[in-house]
Amino acid sequence: MAAHMRWGLRHLLRARNTAHLRFPDSSYHSQCTTRSFRKAQPQSGRGNTHLSIRPLSIQTQDTPNPRSLKFLPGKPVLGTGTLDFPSPSSAECSSLARNLFEIEGVKSVFFGPDFITVTKADEDVEWTDIKRNALEAIDRFFESGDPITTGAVYHESSHSEDDDDIVSMIKELLDTRIRPTVQEDGGDVIFKGFEDGTVKLKLVGSCTGCPSSTVTLKNGIQNMMQFYIPEVEQVEQVEDEVDEINAKVFTELERKLQE
Repeated sequence: MAAHMRWGLRHLLRARNTAHLRFPDSSYHSQCTTRSFRKAQPQSGRGNTHLSIRPLSIQTQDTPNPRSLKFLPGKPVLGTGTLDFPSPSSAECSSLARNLFEIEGVKSVFFGPDFITVTKADEDVEWTDIKRNALEAIDRFFESGDPITTGAVYHESSHSEDDDDIVSMIKELLDTRIRPTVQEDGGDVIFKGFEDGTVKLKLVGSCTGCPSSTVTLKNGIQNMMQFYIPEVEQVEQVEDEVDEINAKVFTELERKLQE
């Protein structure tokens, strides 16, 4: 009976046309603004070269994290998967990420299938200059035709033959119902392990340092996990060792700048 229920659950979760999980309201209102860039395209006619103007629109969208802003260039960024750049040293594989880090006040950069999330260092830093410079950097990048990255992209949670039924269902639930919703808010959730009833997840993109991330974990992700998978007792946020080191270094730098 249990095996039959698990088989049915997998097929339910794989039905991608079902509604995604909606997390509790995090007291923010999504706002979109659009900036159009007019690009000259040469056209030949009767021996003369004419310039036609092709507009490129880049939308910006607020996220639940007041320190993060989502940029939508209206074309694929990674196409599929996500890629996190928590610090300038992690951006060697992407010229766009490096250019965004050169903007004063930028703390981290995140790429999604069709969006770019920029997180600023401090809430006191105004978005005006960061936003303007980021829009220009993104526009120049897409005009250049350079590859978005030469590094590895995080796609769906990799399924292993060693995964038991519980871990397989956790990964299936994350990939089909939870991650798409989190990506709508400019972030992503990465599975890091399951041990003694605890699901360990890493939050990236706009989720990093977000005031509502605890609400998302407990009232959103944890409740859904427990509803579908009784073996899940709790969901816990974890960080990689490198991320912890970067956070300490950045905090120390902020402290010195304020002295």
